[in-house]
Amino acid sequence: MEKLDFASVSEQLHTIGDYVRFGASQFNQAELYFGHGTINAWDEAITLIMHQLSLPSDMVDELMQCRLIAQEKQAILDLFQRRITEGLPAAYLTNQAMFCGLPFYVDERVLVPRSPIGELIGNKFEGLIDCAPQQILDLCTGSGCIAIACAVNFPEADVDAADLSVDALNVAQINIEGHGLVEQVIPIYSDVFSGVEGQSYDLIVTNPPYVDQEDVDALPQEFLHEPKMGLGSGFDGLDITRKILAQAASYLNDNGVLICEVGNSQVHLTAAFPNVPFQWLTFERGGHGVFRITKAQLQQHQQEFSSNK
Repeated sequence: MEKLDFASVSEQLHTIGDYVRFGASQFNQAELYFGHGTINAWDEAITLIMHQLSLPSDMVDELMQCRLIAQEKQAILDLFQRRITEGLPAAYLTNQAMFCGLPFYVDERVLVPRSPIGELIGNKFEGLIDCAPQQILDLCTGSGCIAIACAVNFPEADVDAADLSVDALNVAQINIEGHGLVEQVIPIYSDVFSGVEGQSYDLIVTNPPYVDQEDVDALPQEFLHEPKMGLGSGFDGLDITRKILAQAASYLNDNGVLICEVGNSQVHLTAAFPNVPFQWLTFERGGHGVFRITKAQLQQHQQEFSSNK
């Protein structure tokens, strides 16, 4: 995209609605990918505009006819320019993403929160756990969004937020402090379970890297700004998931449950473990590839998990 001619554009566009329409058209013409918090060009334009104006996005309908001053127009066009030329997801341009109804600071040290597990947390894992968990582990925590959302929905629980990336843990700490949860959510440096030896949990929730090599090779440019270690996990996307399945039983209490997301690699997981009764979960707001498995089931199939590496 050629650099936007501010003088020309600003003479013809005046209101917030004008810039929403213009931005959406530009994004569609550039064939951008959406999926890091928004699902279409219209919502992406709204996100960037309302962020720049320091206004909540849910007010946009009432403000569509409000006129912009020159400085606001320029700042919005600069954001549009970066979104198109750099391929940066809106969340990295605004340094904010919403997850489970909560705001999170994000930058290129972490994946943009978008897991369907948020719906499960909002429903307090209804039908998936026997009682409110007292000890929760968010494995591969990234920005800390799952751990923090769990802490908000289970205020009596202690939550560990584990990750191998020091950069990600630093971002998670920003969010933990931002939500006032330093006493409840503890960031832990951990290679899978190495940092939580001796601990036992009622619930382990994990959104590990799970993108298979075929999908990694075909990722749109937006994903290339995300940390590689948070996406790919071997040829079939299951290198880390296999380790989790082989070890998780040792870190669960007797009635403990593992909730794990593997996305499109669901097909590889079911092929690798055809005898394991994974409970694949459904979502009202979209999403797939998330399974539930109990400690008892993990123990029952321990030999399969340990030998399939």
